[in-house]
Amino acid sequence: MAPVQENTQWPRVSKFTLSACAATVAELVTFPLDLTKTRLQIQGEGVSRQHAGSLHTQTPHRGMLRTAVGIVREEGPLKLWQGATPAIYRHIVYSGGRMLAYEQLRESAFGRSKDGSFPFWKAVIASMISGALGQFIASPTDLVKVQMQMEGKRRLEGKPPRVHGVYHAFTKIIAEGGIRGLWAGWVPNVQRAALVNLGDLMTYDTVKHFLLRNTSIQDNSICHGLSSICSGLVAATMGTPADVVKTRVMNQPRDLNGRGLLYKSSTDCLVKSVKKEGWKSLYKGFLPTWFRMAPWSLTFWLTFEQMRRAMGISSF
Repeated sequence: MAPVQENTQWPRVSKFTLSACAATVAELVTFPLDLTKTRLQIQGEGVSRQHAGSLHTQTPHRGMLRTAVGIVREEGPLKLWQGATPAIYRHIVYSGGRMLAYEQLRESAFGRSKDGSFPFWKAVIASMISGALGQFIASPTDLVKVQMQMEGKRRLEGKPPRVHGVYHAFTKIIAEGGIRGLWAGWVPNVQRAALVNLGDLMTYDTVKHFLLRNTSIQDNSICHGLSSICSGLVAATMGTPADVVKTRVMNQPRDLNGRGLLYKSSTDCLVKSVKKEGWKSLYKGFLPTWFRMAPWSLTFWLTFEQMRRAMGISSF
């Protein structure tokens, strides 16, 4: 199918805006699963496997469904969207940036092959670079999102709230750690984004064009849906371990200089998590991550492709 002629006068601005809009829709639809995933990943933190049994009554271990139901019963249904505002801010920067960067790398920096395909190795490099770049810029909003998602749990445990809103969260982080404090945990954050983007963008782009070249499927919603399902699964599998480390590093308490009190680095967090809870701890929250990424990816790509078509921009 021939690509649609791009009629917009500002293609880069339009592509960035459409990416941000599609990501906002996907984020609002699937955010409760992201909150559930975050709660699961923090569950058991700092508790050794040997002593976990003695603390069971204080910090009960729940599965995905029980965690979600518990949030609704103990905190209220609207709390399933706690932290959605900074999450949307993050995706405006992150998704808009990563999508635009990937297309620029694919079309200009790396270039397609003579037959119009984008080689696999180029897709791997382009997707990781674009994901890492977009996430580094958006890291402060991700830090605020994670902290706000944990406020409901802190209140239930009788702990004082750390933040009272997005603006307060930003000002508190800057007051405690300076501007550098906004990038606390950026290393695991960027590592995760590179892996997730590798699974998402590379898989979607590769599967979509494979289907178009080797099957009778046209460039339509069926093709976009099948490609997005594959990309969601691969992204969840590759990104969950880094996501667990990222969440724990970003959620830990900090001293007056902004240094973490539980983990010195992402590597330290990785080692301590495995020692205390085993290798399975790295895949805590995998099911909600996958269950979130699958509908997120499906919603995002269907919305994104239809928006591009409506705006007269060629298919991704």
